[in-house]
Amino acid sequence: MRKTRPAKPVPASEKPAPGRLRVAVRSPRGGRPTKDEAEQLSSRILTAAAELFARQGFAATSMEQVAAACGVGKDTLYRRYPSKADLFTALMNKLQAVLMPELERILGLEADPLEKLRHYARSLLSINLRPELLALNRVALGEAMPFGGVKPVPQRQDPIMDRFAALVANAQRAGSLDVGDANFIAEQLLYATSIKPMIAAMLGEKLYFETDRQDTYFEQAWAQFLAGAAPRQTSPSSTPDRGRI
Repeated sequence: MRKTRPAKPVPASEKPAPGRLRVAVRSPRGGRPTKDEAEQLSSRILTAAAELFARQGFAATSMEQVAAACGVGKDTLYRRYPSKADLFTALMNKLQAVLMPELERILGLEADPLEKLRHYARSLLSINLRPELLALNRVALGEAMPFGGVKPVPQRQDPIMDRFAALVANAQRAGSLDVGDANFIAEQLLYATSIKPMIAAMLGEKLYFETDRQDTYFEQAWAQFLAGAAPRQTSPSSTPDRGRI
């Protein structure tokens, strides 16, 4: 008769608790994550970072807090974002990428160049007053940039301002705006139509959250901009009479 070996005793630590079934757990698939998995992880990290930065500010938010909030290890977080400044910059870049399709649609409108420029400027006012952007701009302008945590993006490297300047140049070629540096004019138009309401809202003023208030402010700012940027009309009376001394 063939002898059988006695069953090896199961350690108490490995025995299932009474009344509970033992569940087999698959080990995670090895190798690099798929593209979809990597994108989902980045989105989860940036969402958690946005909430912490907006609530606590730049200085008070740590990488450890972000890792804990989104449920990833610190090593994973640091491999993707070597510093808190890199993380904040990636967050702002993501918000900008989300906005670009909305602004690109304006560029495809069937309208004259000046009207298209006006529509783009009005859209920037609405965008800059969105709560999520206000919260992060407050952090960027109040903490991250002044203390060197984040470097401001040069205007000519900013895709939003690059398209803004291109619209100004188109209006200039159409004769609707006076000649001049299109980048400088776009910057001044942004200051005239968006910056004051944005700063007021960042400081807690709720006046410009209402659409009709935004419209009133924008129309006044746009009219003043055109008063200074429209082509100068030379009247016959202002032309010197070459026959007189």
